[in-house]
Amino acid sequence: MAYRVLTFMFALALAGSIGAVTPVAQDEDDDADLRLRATPRVAFAGNDILFVGELRGGPDDNEELYCPTIEWDWGDDTISENTPDCDPFEAGVSEIRRRFSVRHTFDYPGRYEVRLHLKRQDDVLISARTRIEVRGQRFR
Repeated sequence: MAYRVLTFMFALALAGSIGAVTPVAQDEDDDADLRLRATPRVAFAGNDILFVGELRGGPDDNEELYCPTIEWDWGDDTISENTPDCDPFEAGVSEIRRRFSVRHTFDYPGRYEVRLHLKRQDDVLISARTRIEVRGQRFR
């Protein structure tokens, strides 16, 4: 009997997860959350890996997160940094950037922790990290 109940509950849960995805409105009072993903997560030395950071939640006109310096710490003793040229901030008009993407090539095999930092001068405002694995032999 318990087996049938568990099977029914599993089927019910599976059926609910297969349905269409309904977008959820974001509450502007929520704190922003930065997420980072890599594609692929496992690659061979010398191949590009695509990194995408997504800023979720919070208001679109968040002054603190408007036009930050974008820093990528590759975990291989190299760092890339970009400071965009933006118009002055206007409350209710200016919108924060929510997607950050870049490709990076690792020359050596190993496991790397890649970090994305959104900064204002030397202060990190928000950050995210992901781990990847590079296989094969030294590329260069």
